[in-house]
Formats: sequence, structure tokens, C-alpha cells
Amino acid sequence: MGRHLLAAAVAVVDVAVVAAGARSPAAVAGHALVVVAVVLLRRRAPVAAFVAALALATVTGSGLVLLLWAAYQAGRSVAGRAGYAVVAGAAAGGLAATAALRAGDARLLPQVVTTYTVLVALPLLAGCYVAQHERLVAALDRHNRQLRWQQALLAERERLRERLRIARDVHDRLGHRLSLLSVQAAALEVTAGGEAVARLGAAARSAMDELYGLVGTLRGTDGPEPPDLSALDALVDGFRSAGVPVSVRHAGEPLPLPAPAGQAAYRVVAEGLTNAAKHAPGEPVTVALAWEPDALLVTVENAVVDGPAAPAGSRCGLAGLSELVRAVDGLLDHEVAGARFRLYAMIPAASPRPAPDPTPRGRTFAIGLATAVLMFGVLPASMMVGVR
Repeated sequence: MGRHLLAAAVAVVDVAVVAAGARSPAAVAGHALVVVAVVLLRRRAPVAAFVAALALATVTGSGLVLLLWAAYQAGRSVAGRAGYAVVAGAAAGGLAATAALRAGDARLLPQVVTTYTVLVALPLLAGCYVAQHERLVAALDRHNRQLRWQQALLAERERLRERLRIARDVHDRLGHRLSLLSVQAAALEVTAGGEAVARLGAAARSAMDELYGLVGTLRGTDGPEPPDLSALDALVDGFRSAGVPVSVRHAGEPLPLPAPAGQAAYRVVAEGLTNAAKHAPGEPVTVALAWEPDALLVTVENAVVDGPAAPAGSRCGLAGLSELVRAVDGLLDHEVAGARFRLYAMIPAASPRPAPDPTPRGRTFAIGLATAVLMFGVLPASMMVGVR
């Protein structure tokens, strides 16, 4: 759209300059038709439009604004040795023809040379420079995208290798122990019976299922989707049946969450309930889900029970949970206020939009400004010298 407006402005200004020269209406109309034809020709053949504008300026001595614009556009569009040769030959031929037409007055030759330098040579060079700069920027952008793609490919390969190693270690170290635990729980159900033993067996089998689902996910095979907020009631019921008094509070209007965000919210509640059952057994636990216009606030709060210091690795779960929440652009923190331990998280309800890549245009603007200064500063001065 901007290019079309610029072309229209060039045509209007050029015709207005010719009309101000007190020419007949027929001459102005004919010049306007030629200018419009050159402007339309520029869309298909910029070099041909430049040659036409050059011929118009040489024969009539007018159309200088059109010549300046056509020279710049030709410089931006020309490519290859043949194109450069055509443009240079046309410019040299136009200069020679103009000098020959004005050979009777030697005082006009410096003005002719300066006019061609400012209106033809400088726009051509500026257009060539801008086009070369844009091609260089485009090539660098393609090269950078290729490098980023290769880096992402290498990083993905390393992640897959690490996931396979973790899956193998989890299967070898924990799978055998959980299998043994499941077998012992089943045997205990047969011999002893009872509701508590049945819950223990169900928990062991559920742990086995989740473990092998996790191993399958790490190996890249199809496995069950990680639980999200839709499984929160089942999670709370499981802790209640294990003797943990859990109360859940809801506030606000629920919003749709992306799958990773819903899974992160579920993990926050699960980690909070697990820590409460481990460090404050039998104490009430409060889970609060507060919906904001663009986020979900999750809080898990329980009483602090005096006892032996927590083992050194007991905060690994919070560290991993913090990484999981940060992966969905959320925030996780915890604190001890009085006799209460509080774990809280802020999880965005919508995926962030990528920031647009800025396009480097500062150098192009500087080139255009410098060219304009030369065109509208040097040219009038040269004309004044020629008049003297």
C-alpha cells in the first residue's frame, strides 16, 4: 500500500511541476499520460520504466521527479551483470544525449553533469545498496533460522537420549521394587483381608500402572495422558481414604486451561497433599482454587508439626515442581507463616503469544535520508552555479 501511495505522489508532484511551467493544457495532459504509463510500467519492468523516464527527461527537459523515483526503483530491482549493463548504458546514453542537445552553451554542461549525478547516479546507487542490504539481511535470517533449527535438533536428540536413560533407570531401580510390593500386597489381601489391606493393594497397583505409564512416556511410546484438574476429585478422595482430612475451596468462574497448565495445577495439589501427609500426618489440609480473569491461583495449606528435621533430599519435589510450573510461564513459591505451611502457585490460563521479530530498517532509513539531503541540497546549488 505504501509503495502505491508513493508512486501516486510522484505522478502528482511531477505533473504539478510541469503544469506550473505555464505550458498548454494539452501538453500537461500528454505529460500526465506519459507519467502514468511509466508508473504503471514500473510494476512489470523497472529497468524499462527507468529508460522511459530517462528518455522523457532528455527530450523534454521535464519529468525530473519521475526520473529520480524511477532511477531509485531501477537500482532496487536490477540484478545480474546484464541488468547493471543495461542501466549503466541507458544512464550514459541519456547523459551524452542531453549534453549533445545543450552543446551550444558550454556553461550548462556542469549543470547537466550535476543534475545527472544527483537525479540518476545517486538514486541508482542508493537503490542498489538498499537492495543488497535487504538481500544480505534475508540471507542472514535464513542462515540464523537454519542454525536455530540445527541447534533445536541437537537439543532434542540430547533430550531423547536423557529420557531413555531415565526411563531405563526408573524401570530397573523402581520397577522391580514396586512389582515386589504389589505382589506382597496381593498376598496380604488373600491371607489377612480387611479394608486397609485392600486400599494398600489398590495403591500399589495404581503406583505400578503410573510408573509404567511414565516409563512409556519417557521412551516416546503411547501412554496415558498425565492427569489434570479433571482428576482432582479422585486425588482428594484417595488422600481422604488414607486418613488425610482434606477440604477443597473454589472461587471464581473456571476458565479453560491448556493441557500443560492443567497438568501443572494437578501436580501442585498432589505435591502439597503428599508433603502434608508426610510432614504433618493427621492434620487438616486446605486446598484452594481461585480463578482470576487470566490465571488460576492454587494454594495448599496445612499445619506445621514439630518433629525431626526433614531429610536433605525432601525438597527435590518442590524443585522439580517449580521447573514444571515455570515451563507454563507460571510462578511457584512456599512459605511458613506462624504455624502454617503454605504452597501456592499462579498458573496462566492462556498460552503466551510469541513476540514479533523486529525488522532492521534503521540503515535503510539512514540511506534514504542521506540521499534526499544530497538530492535536494546539491541540485539547487548546482543550478544556481549554472545560471551564473
